[in-house]
Amino acid sequence: MTVRKAIRNPLVAGVLGVVLGAAPLAALYSVAAPTTAHAQGSPPPAAVTSAQPRGGVAVMLPDFTTLVKKFGPAVVNIRVIEKAQDEGGSDNPFGPNSPFAPFFRGFPFQAPPEEQPIRGEGSGFIIQPDGLILTNAHVVEGATRVTVQLTDRREYTAKVIGEDKTSDVALVKIPANDLPTVNLGNSNSLQVGQWVLAIGAPFGFENSATAGIVSAKGRTLPDSGYVPFIQTDVPINPGNSGGPLFNMQGQVVGINSQIYSRTGGYMGVSFSIPINVAMQVAHQLLTTGHVERGKLGVVIQNVDQGLADSFGLPQPEGALVSSVEQDGPAAKAGIQPGDVILSLDGQPIQTESQLPVRIATLMPGTTVHLTIWRNHAQRDVSVKLASMGNETVASAENPQQRGGSLGLAVRPLSADEQQETHTHGGLLVEGVTGPSEDAGIQPGDVVLAANGQRVSTVEQLRSAVEKSRGHVALLIQRGSTRIFVPVQVR
Repeated sequence: MTVRKAIRNPLVAGVLGVVLGAAPLAALYSVAAPTTAHAQGSPPPAAVTSAQPRGGVAVMLPDFTTLVKKFGPAVVNIRVIEKAQDEGGSDNPFGPNSPFAPFFRGFPFQAPPEEQPIRGEGSGFIIQPDGLILTNAHVVEGATRVTVQLTDRREYTAKVIGEDKTSDVALVKIPANDLPTVNLGNSNSLQVGQWVLAIGAPFGFENSATAGIVSAKGRTLPDSGYVPFIQTDVPINPGNSGGPLFNMQGQVVGINSQIYSRTGGYMGVSFSIPINVAMQVAHQLLTTGHVERGKLGVVIQNVDQGLADSFGLPQPEGALVSSVEQDGPAAKAGIQPGDVILSLDGQPIQTESQLPVRIATLMPGTTVHLTIWRNHAQRDVSVKLASMGNETVASAENPQQRGGSLGLAVRPLSADEQQETHTHGGLLVEGVTGPSEDAGIQPGDVVLAANGQRVSTVEQLRSAVEKSRGHVALLIQRGSTRIFVPVQVR
């Protein structure tokens, strides 16, 4: 199963990251304000109609006709052209401009193949009447020419204002005025089970409308760890990327971005970028030309039942810190490997995937208040965030496998080995059997800690095992990676 961008065309690749212009910030937010009021006597953008099938049971179905008529003209088709890569030239060692070329006329040298540009399509929607359009970054990625077509068939050459690959959000601008615009909603108020509508250009069929429900919120995807995606069952296909996702009130709550597929086509699982996230990125692209994100400076992993038992947590929750960036914000605040981050500014962290998303929405220099679990007790820590730049905010790693006696043969690291592995103390694993083998520990791994306590001797490790309650969480270093592995003590 793979995650695929619901892109303009799977062949298009590259980046356009130059800021070419900016629109007034006030204008952006005047257009972005949600609109829920309707003229007296007029129907809402989407209404619920009652169908009376045989048997007399009424079925309530949504009617999106008013919504499509009102906001469909604000959805645009985006066509892009990317210069093809030169994959070779003529077999003739002397080019056509060579002075020796006349002597080789008639010989079976092949003419150099003519480069064919790569073409693709996507969608977008107008958020300002002066031609500011929101779309996906991967739609305009690598494009040498971007053409926007309106529903009335007018076409404009667009200028890329800015793009952010991390969130997959881009802004483009066309030279036009008095254009129809969408109303922007609040994606935070979206509920699972609500009806939603997508408008876009699947496979180039412009202004196609498809509907479904919100399947889940806050989804994280590979290589997209800083976006809490909206999952829907709205049919999305290549060409839908960058198009709007509407709620029943006719407000845009997301940007259609990716699909989960075995075949490359729609299979019932689609993902959209929440509009709140997209507008935060758009605001920064307009005002500064780039996007800044906060950085905590930790590597985290999820807490399963085994790790919860090992650390004495009442239930599996939070983000377990497996390593801390040296001299980073978390290190300066005293956060240590083995700490479990339970909340951020009073909001619970249920899974590790929630932490990078929340940190990424904050600006560098922001002070956050964390509740952590250490030594079977909660404590509060304040951290001043640094700037992520092109680094990771808080990357998540997961144990390869999960799994008395540990089944480990270990010895202390020599001074040279500690220097080579950049560790202080630690035990080198020389043999693995039983529960440790089941948990995925391998010879050559280095055991740095057990249940949050540093170990430098076999006696310290044995003591930690004796004090454990059936599970022991070992902090393992393998190469340059550190991760906690729960081992069931037998």
